[in-house]
Parts: sequence; C-alpha cells; structure tokens
Amino acid sequence: MVSASAVAVLALTLTACDGDGGTDTSSGGGPTATAEPAADGTKTGSTAAGTKPAAATPTKAPGSAKSPSAAATPAPAEPGTPSAADGSSGCDHKMPISPDEIAVYRYTPEGGSLGLTVKYGNWGCAPADSDGAPFETVGKEIYLPMDQAAYVTATDPIVAGTENQHIGVQEFLDWLEAHPDSGLVFKYHLGDDGAIDHLDEVFTP
Repeated sequence: MVSASAVAVLALTLTACDGDGGTDTSSGGGPTATAEPAADGTKTGSTAAGTKPAAATPTKAPGSAKSPSAAATPAPAEPGTPSAADGSSGCDHKMPISPDEIAVYRYTPEGGSLGLTVKYGNWGCAPADSDGAPFETVGKEIYLPMDQAAYVTATDPIVAGTENQHIGVQEFLDWLEAHPDSGLVFKYHLGDDGAIDHLDEVFTP
C-alpha cells in the first residue's frame, strides 16, 4: 500500500516537469524560437530550420583601385614636324620665281644694240654641305636688251672679294666672253626704254 508521502512526492515531480503544460519532451532537441514581429512589420529572431541566410554584400578592400581600361590609355603622340636635328632645314622647295633676278649666260650684239641671254629662276634649298642656296633656273633662255651705259657692279668671281664693286660695261662683257654659260646671278632694273640700266651681281658662295 502506497503511503501518503509517496503520493505527494510523485505529484511534485509531475508538476516540476510540466508545470506550464507546454514542455516538449521529444528527442528532437531543444525548443524552436518563434519569430516576433518588429515595429516595421518584419520578423526578428532565428530563421526556420534549413533556410540559408542571404550572402552579405562584399565590401571593397581598402586601397584597391580600378584597373585602367585600354580606352583610358593615352595614344602615342603623333610625330611632329622634322627639325633641323633630323636633317631637315624646313626650306620651301616651291619658292616663287624671282621677278628681278636673272642668271646671265652670254651677251649678243643684235642689230647694233647690246643684249644679254638670260634665264629667270628661283632660290632652291641649300644642301647640308653648302654655305648658300642655289639659284635654280626655269624655262628657256630669253633676250633682254641692255643699255651700253648701264651701271654694273660685280663680286667674285668677276672681281676679287665678296663686296660689290663698280665695273665698266665693257669689262663685264669681256668676262662673259671669256666665261660663257657661267650662269652668274644678277639683280637688274629696267629703264624707261625697257633696257637694263642697272645690273648688280648677287654673291653666291
């Protein structure tokens, strides 16, 4: 026969194990927490079993920089105009024809009047090993009348030196006769009658 004290101990034990009537005594583990609604309507607390949490957004590592793209790479500079160091003097090969300079080749006494056989031309580009530009003739030889009293100056090789010196017309003609087709360059001026009244040799090195 069970005593009254044993019944009392048994009652206390049952009360301690299921005092609130909701103790889960299954072998599935501890109780699962219930999510509670937050103030903004979202639920807080632990997620249901088996749900994978969302991956966190990766942050940029300190000091890392975006690699420059090919489009951002500056293009190489275009070659510039050739300089004197490249062997280019920058000379314009298309200089205009000089209106008052001629290359003199010969003289001709036609019809008792004096005339010079000449060619017009322009100044070309001086070669690297030269001290001056060449006078490049163009076109055909032409005839220009010359006053027998014209004022003529000459330099080397007609006279010694590089400074223009006044010489007589006959001295000039004698030199031309001894050195035909020399092509020495002269600056000329025409008088009122259309004949050369002033002739100055242009010194060329």
